[in-house]
Amino acid sequence: MDLQTWWDFVVQRREQLVTDSFLHVSAVVQSILLATVLAVGIGIAVHRSPFGASVATGLASTILTVPSFALLGLLIPILGLGVRPTVTALVLYALLPILRNTIIGLSAVDPAVSDAARGVGMNRLRILGRIELPLAWPSILTGMRVSTQLLMGILAIAAYAKGPGLGNLIFSGLSRVGSPTALPQALTGTVLIVTLALLLDGLYVVVGRLTTSKGLR
Repeated sequence: MDLQTWWDFVVQRREQLVTDSFLHVSAVVQSILLATVLAVGIGIAVHRSPFGASVATGLASTILTVPSFALLGLLIPILGLGVRPTVTALVLYALLPILRNTIIGLSAVDPAVSDAARGVGMNRLRILGRIELPLAWPSILTGMRVSTQLLMGILAIAAYAKGPGLGNLIFSGLSRVGSPTALPQALTGTVLIVTLALLLDGLYVVVGRLTTSKGLR
């Protein structure tokens, strides 16, 4: 395959590539948001208990040992094909980095700071929302950043479950090895995933700068 053949393929399929790229990023972002809500909630509940934190991170770690094909295979009979098993699998895989960093971030908050806030009349929820979570935010954001990069690749495999995104392009190309468009398809899908992953990572850097106080950077 020469560069001209690949470029011709990209030009001819540009509308479909844009759509698939949008669906890929959309599925990852939605899964990250769901995983963040779940992981931060669990982290808040267990970060004060070493045993609870160990159990929570241990269970989340176990999920990552399950091959993505196997997990999707287990979810398909329950949730069917398409978006539901895909997003469920992505959320499960995204939990560990966010959960672990949430626990680390909250545990690193100086107890003296919380005690001082309590001394001026702030209740537990206000201390959590106005002091502890903002201080833990850089750590949580790092976990989200790691999970996002992880999911960008895993979502490509979700084409097995008829999930959305660029994985369908890669699988379609690999299933037609020998045809003129097989390699351009697989290569284009791979390059786009890597490019989008880098763009999202850059976006996290910008978000971190905008949402983190200078003293915590």
